[in-house]
Amino acid sequence: MGKLKNIIKKIIPSSLLEDYKRFHSSDSRITMIENHIRNKWLLEKLPKINDQKLAFRLNEFKIFSQTGEDGIINYIFSKIGIKDKTFVEFGIQDGKECNTANLSLNFGWSGLLIEGDKNFAEKAKEYYSGKPVKVVNAFITKDNINKIFLDNSIRGEIDLLCIDIDGNDYWVWKEINSIKPRVVVVEYNSAFGIKPITISYKPDFERLKKHKSGLYFGASLSALAKLGKERGYILAGCCSSGFNAFFIRKDIAKNKFSEMSSEKVFYEDAGNNKKFGDLSNQFDKIKNLGFEHIK
Repeated sequence: MGKLKNIIKKIIPSSLLEDYKRFHSSDSRITMIENHIRNKWLLEKLPKINDQKLAFRLNEFKIFSQTGEDGIINYIFSKIGIKDKTFVEFGIQDGKECNTANLSLNFGWSGLLIEGDKNFAEKAKEYYSGKPVKVVNAFITKDNINKIFLDNSIRGEIDLLCIDIDGNDYWVWKEINSIKPRVVVVEYNSAFGIKPITISYKPDFERLKKHKSGLYFGASLSALAKLGKERGYILAGCCSSGFNAFFIRKDIAKNKFSEMSSEKVFYEDAGNNKKFGDLSNQFDKIKNLGFEHIK
Protein backbone atom coordinates (compact mmCIF):
# COMPACT_ATOMS: atom_id res chain seq x y z
CA MET A 1 0.00 0.00 0.00
CA GLY A 2 2.87 2.35 0.81
CA LYS A 3 4.43 1.81 -2.64
CA LEU A 4 1.11 2.55 -4.31
CA LYS A 5 0.79 5.82 -2.38
CA ASN A 6 4.31 6.84 -3.48
CA ILE A 7 3.49 6.08 -7.13
CA ILE A 8 0.28 8.11 -6.93
CA LYS A 9 2.17 11.04 -5.41
CA LYS A 10 4.67 10.96 -8.30
CA ILE A 11 1.97 10.79 -10.99
CA ILE A 12 -0.68 13.17 -9.68
CA PRO A 13 0.16 16.88 -9.07
CA SER A 14 0.26 17.81 -5.40
CA SER A 15 -2.45 20.46 -5.86
CA LEU A 16 -4.90 17.80 -7.11
CA LEU A 17 -4.01 15.52 -4.22
CA GLU A 18 -4.79 18.30 -1.73
CA ASP A 19 -8.13 18.95 -3.46
CA TYR A 20 -8.89 15.22 -3.17
CA LYS A 21 -7.98 15.19 0.54
CA ARG A 22 -10.26 18.15 1.16
CA PHE A 23 -13.08 16.46 -0.77
CA HIS A 24 -12.47 13.07 0.85
CA SER A 25 -12.76 14.54 4.34
CA SER A 26 -15.71 16.78 3.50
CA ASP A 27 -18.56 14.45 4.54
CA SER A 28 -18.32 15.37 8.21
CA ARG A 29 -18.06 19.04 7.32
CA ILE A 30 -21.14 18.80 5.09
CA THR A 31 -22.99 17.29 8.04
CA MET A 32 -21.82 20.18 10.21
CA ILE A 33 -23.07 22.68 7.64
CA GLU A 34 -26.43 20.90 7.39
CA ASN A 35 -26.73 20.98 11.18
CA HIS A 36 -25.85 24.66 11.24
CA ILE A 37 -28.46 25.48 8.57
CA ARG A 38 -31.05 23.61 10.62
CA ASN A 39 -30.00 25.43 13.77
CA LYS A 40 -30.12 28.80 12.01
CA TRP A 41 -33.65 27.99 10.81
CA LEU A 42 -34.68 27.13 14.35
CA LEU A 43 -33.07 30.28 15.72
CA GLU A 44 -34.94 32.42 13.21
CA LYS A 45 -38.17 31.06 14.68
CA LEU A 46 -37.15 32.24 18.14
CA PRO A 47 -37.53 35.79 19.48
CA LYS A 48 -34.57 38.09 18.83
CA ILE A 49 -31.70 37.31 21.21
CA ASN A 50 -30.54 40.37 23.10
CA ASP A 51 -27.97 38.49 25.18
CA GLN A 52 -24.74 38.99 23.21
CA LYS A 53 -22.85 36.24 25.03
CA LEU A 54 -25.65 33.78 24.27
CA ALA A 55 -25.79 34.93 20.64
CA PHE A 56 -22.09 34.12 20.24
CA ARG A 57 -22.62 30.71 21.80
CA LEU A 58 -25.60 29.84 19.60
CA ASN A 59 -23.80 30.90 16.42
CA GLU A 60 -20.77 28.69 17.01
CA PHE A 61 -19.93 26.03 14.45
CA LYS A 62 -16.77 24.39 13.17
CA ILE A 63 -15.81 23.73 9.56
CA PHE A 64 -12.03 24.20 9.65
CA SER A 65 -11.53 26.09 12.91
CA GLN A 66 -10.35 24.45 16.13
CA THR A 67 -13.75 24.77 17.79
CA GLY A 68 -16.68 27.14 17.11
CA GLU A 69 -14.69 30.07 15.70
CA ASP A 70 -15.92 29.61 12.11
CA GLY A 71 -19.48 30.27 13.19
CA ILE A 72 -18.65 33.29 15.35
CA ILE A 73 -16.59 34.88 12.58
CA ASN A 74 -19.47 34.33 10.18
CA TYR A 75 -21.86 35.90 12.68
CA ILE A 76 -19.70 38.96 13.28
CA PHE A 77 -19.23 39.75 9.59
CA SER A 78 -22.92 39.16 8.90
CA LYS A 79 -23.57 42.15 11.16
CA ILE A 80 -20.68 44.50 10.38
CA GLY A 81 -20.29 43.66 6.69
CA ILE A 82 -17.18 42.71 4.71
CA LYS A 83 -14.84 45.25 3.15
CA ASP A 84 -12.43 43.41 0.82
CA LYS A 85 -12.20 39.82 2.13
CA THR A 86 -8.64 40.13 3.41
CA PHE A 87 -7.04 38.47 6.42
CA VAL A 88 -3.80 37.76 8.23
CA GLU A 89 -3.37 34.80 10.56
CA PHE A 90 -0.29 33.57 12.36
CA GLY A 91 0.32 30.42 14.34
CA ILE A 92 -1.44 28.14 11.80
CA GLN A 93 0.65 24.93 11.97
CA ASP A 94 -0.20 23.08 8.71
CA GLY A 95 -3.15 25.38 7.99
CA LYS A 96 -5.81 22.68 7.98
CA GLU A 97 -7.40 23.75 11.26
CA CYS A 98 -7.34 27.51 11.59
CA ASN A 99 -9.72 30.45 11.76
CA THR A 100 -9.32 31.67 8.18
CA ALA A 101 -9.36 28.37 6.26
CA ASN A 102 -13.14 28.43 5.83
CA LEU A 103 -12.95 31.98 4.48
CA SER A 104 -10.28 31.27 1.87
CA LEU A 105 -11.32 27.75 0.83
CA ASN A 106 -15.08 28.29 0.75
CA PHE A 107 -15.72 32.03 0.41
CA GLY A 108 -12.93 33.42 -1.77
CA TRP A 109 -11.06 35.45 0.84
CA SER A 110 -7.36 36.13 0.36
CA GLY A 111 -4.57 36.80 2.79
CA LEU A 112 -1.34 36.01 4.52
CA LEU A 113 -0.61 33.02 6.75
CA ILE A 114 2.53 32.96 8.92
CA GLU A 115 3.98 29.89 10.61
CA GLY A 116 7.21 29.60 12.58
CA ASP A 117 7.80 25.88 12.02
CA LYS A 118 9.37 25.20 8.61
CA ASN A 119 7.81 21.76 8.14
CA PHE A 120 4.34 23.02 9.00
CA ALA A 121 4.79 26.02 6.71
CA GLU A 122 5.71 23.76 3.78
CA LYS A 123 2.64 21.60 4.39
CA ALA A 124 0.47 24.71 4.52
CA LYS A 125 1.92 25.95 1.23
CA GLU A 126 0.97 22.66 -0.38
CA TYR A 127 -2.49 22.67 1.19
CA TYR A 128 -3.29 26.19 -0.08
CA SER A 129 -1.71 25.82 -3.49
CA GLY A 130 -3.95 27.35 -6.13
CA LYS A 131 -5.71 29.53 -3.56
CA PRO A 132 -5.25 33.30 -3.09
CA VAL A 133 -3.29 32.69 0.09
CA LYS A 134 0.40 33.34 0.74
CA VAL A 135 2.15 31.23 3.37
CA VAL A 136 5.31 32.58 4.97
CA ASN A 137 7.69 30.71 7.26
CA ALA A 138 8.83 33.14 9.97
CA PHE A 139 9.21 33.08 13.74
CA ILE A 140 7.28 36.13 14.90
CA THR A 141 8.59 38.63 17.43
CA LYS A 142 7.41 42.10 18.36
CA ASP A 143 10.41 43.48 16.45
CA ASN A 144 9.78 41.79 13.09
CA ILE A 145 5.99 41.57 12.78
CA ASN A 146 5.44 44.87 10.98
CA LYS A 147 8.32 44.22 8.59
CA ILE A 148 6.83 40.82 7.72
CA PHE A 149 3.54 42.50 6.85
CA LEU A 150 5.16 45.21 4.74
CA ASP A 151 7.51 42.77 2.99
CA ASN A 152 4.40 40.86 1.88
CA SER A 153 2.46 43.95 0.79
CA ILE A 154 0.08 43.83 3.75
CA ARG A 155 -0.73 47.31 5.03
CA GLY A 156 -3.63 49.51 6.03
CA GLU A 157 -7.13 48.25 6.75
CA ILE A 158 -7.86 44.53 6.52
CA ASP A 159 -10.97 42.64 7.55
CA LEU A 160 -9.53 40.10 9.97
CA LEU A 161 -6.42 39.47 12.05
CA CYS A 162 -6.00 36.20 13.97
CA ILE A 163 -3.23 35.80 16.56
CA ASP A 164 -2.38 32.40 18.03
CA ILE A 165 1.34 31.91 18.69
CA ASP A 166 1.11 30.33 22.16
CA GLY A 167 3.54 32.82 23.59
CA ASN A 168 4.10 36.53 23.08
CA ASP A 169 0.58 37.16 21.75
CA TYR A 170 0.01 40.24 23.93
CA TRP A 171 3.36 41.85 23.11
CA VAL A 172 3.07 41.20 19.37
CA TRP A 173 -0.43 42.66 19.14
CA LYS A 174 0.74 45.69 21.10
CA GLU A 175 3.45 46.39 18.49
CA ILE A 176 1.36 45.99 15.33
CA ASN A 177 0.99 49.37 13.63
CA SER A 178 1.27 48.70 9.89
CA ILE A 179 -2.23 47.25 9.55
CA LYS A 180 -5.63 48.26 10.90
CA PRO A 181 -7.83 45.16 11.27
CA ARG A 182 -11.58 45.55 11.56
CA VAL A 183 -11.79 42.38 13.66
CA VAL A 184 -9.09 40.76 15.80
CA VAL A 185 -9.26 37.19 17.11
CA VAL A 186 -6.64 36.37 19.72
CA GLU A 187 -6.14 33.37 21.96
CA TYR A 188 -6.26 33.94 25.70
CA ASN A 189 -4.97 31.71 28.50
CA SER A 190 -7.81 30.74 30.83
CA ALA A 191 -5.29 29.28 33.32
CA PHE A 192 -4.41 32.88 34.22
CA GLY A 193 -7.97 33.40 35.45
CA ILE A 194 -9.38 36.92 35.64
CA LYS A 195 -6.10 38.60 36.65
CA PRO A 196 -4.84 41.13 34.03
CA ILE A 197 -1.49 39.42 33.41
CA THR A 198 0.71 38.28 30.54
CA ILE A 199 3.94 36.34 30.31
CA SER A 200 7.11 38.39 30.36
CA TYR A 201 8.41 39.05 26.88
CA LYS A 202 11.12 36.76 25.55
CA PRO A 203 11.86 36.87 21.80
CA ASP A 204 12.63 33.15 21.49
CA PHE A 205 9.83 31.97 23.79
CA GLU A 206 8.71 28.36 23.33
CA ARG A 207 5.75 27.20 25.37
CA LEU A 208 6.74 23.64 26.27
CA LYS A 209 10.37 24.52 26.88
CA LYS A 210 9.33 27.11 29.44
CA HIS A 211 7.10 24.72 31.39
CA LYS A 212 6.28 21.09 30.60
CA SER A 213 2.59 21.54 31.44
CA GLY A 214 2.12 23.99 28.57
CA LEU A 215 0.09 26.23 30.90
CA TYR A 216 2.52 29.14 30.78
CA PHE A 217 1.88 31.15 27.60
CA GLY A 218 0.09 34.20 26.27
CA ALA A 219 -2.08 36.51 28.32
CA SER A 220 -5.26 36.52 30.34
CA LEU A 221 -8.53 37.66 28.81
CA SER A 222 -8.64 40.77 31.02
CA ALA A 223 -5.10 41.76 29.96
CA LEU A 224 -6.07 41.44 26.28
CA ALA A 225 -9.27 43.38 26.91
CA LYS A 226 -7.23 46.24 28.37
CA LEU A 227 -4.88 46.18 25.39
CA GLY A 228 -7.78 46.01 22.96
CA LYS A 229 -9.43 49.03 24.53
CA GLU A 230 -6.13 50.93 24.38
CA ARG A 231 -5.95 50.09 20.67
CA GLY A 232 -9.52 51.15 19.90
CA TYR A 233 -11.31 47.79 20.07
CA ILE A 234 -14.16 46.44 22.14
CA LEU A 235 -14.24 42.91 23.54
CA ALA A 236 -17.37 41.47 21.90
CA GLY A 237 -17.24 37.88 23.15
CA CYS A 238 -15.41 34.56 23.35
CA CYS A 239 -15.84 31.04 22.06
CA SER A 240 -17.24 28.67 24.67
CA SER A 241 -14.21 26.36 24.43
CA GLY A 242 -12.21 28.91 26.41
CA PHE A 243 -9.64 29.55 23.66
CA ASN A 244 -10.30 32.67 21.60
CA ALA A 245 -11.52 36.20 22.23
CA PHE A 246 -13.14 38.37 19.55
CA PHE A 247 -12.44 42.09 19.32
CA ILE A 248 -14.16 44.54 16.98
CA ARG A 249 -12.87 48.00 16.16
CA LYS A 250 -14.94 50.51 18.11
CA ASP A 251 -15.97 52.60 15.11
CA ILE A 252 -17.29 49.50 13.33
CA ALA A 253 -18.97 47.92 16.35
CA LYS A 254 -21.11 50.98 17.04
CA ASN A 255 -24.84 50.11 17.12
CA LYS A 256 -24.02 46.49 16.23
CA PHE A 257 -22.08 45.04 19.16
CA SER A 258 -21.76 46.10 22.78
CA GLU A 259 -18.54 46.14 24.75
CA MET A 260 -18.49 43.16 27.12
CA SER A 261 -16.55 42.80 30.35
CA SER A 262 -13.91 40.08 30.46
CA GLU A 263 -15.58 38.64 33.57
CA LYS A 264 -18.91 38.23 31.75
CA VAL A 265 -17.66 36.48 28.61
CA PHE A 266 -14.82 34.46 30.18
CA TYR A 267 -14.91 30.70 29.62
CA GLU A 268 -12.60 28.15 31.19
CA ASP A 269 -10.69 25.64 29.06
CA ALA A 270 -12.52 22.40 29.90
CA GLY A 271 -9.67 20.28 28.56
CA ASN A 272 -7.18 21.88 30.93
CA ASN A 273 -9.64 21.58 33.80
CA LYS A 274 -9.92 17.85 33.18
CA LYS A 275 -6.17 17.38 32.87
CA PHE A 276 -4.85 19.72 35.58
CA GLY A 277 -7.78 20.48 37.89
CA ASP A 278 -9.47 23.83 38.49
CA LEU A 279 -7.98 27.23 37.67
CA SER A 280 -6.33 27.64 41.05
CA ASN A 281 -4.51 24.33 40.61
CA GLN A 282 -3.46 25.28 37.10
CA PHE A 283 -2.06 28.65 38.11
CA ASP A 284 -0.34 27.14 41.14
CA LYS A 285 1.86 25.09 38.78
CA ILE A 286 3.23 28.21 37.06
CA LYS A 287 2.87 30.96 39.66
CA ASN A 288 6.63 31.33 40.16
CA LEU A 289 7.34 32.07 36.50
CA GLY A 290 7.62 35.62 35.16
CA PHE A 291 4.47 37.70 34.75
CA GLU A 292 3.68 41.27 33.82
CA HIS A 293 0.65 42.86 35.48
CA ILE A 294 -1.27 45.12 33.10
CA LYS A 295 -2.67 48.31 34.61
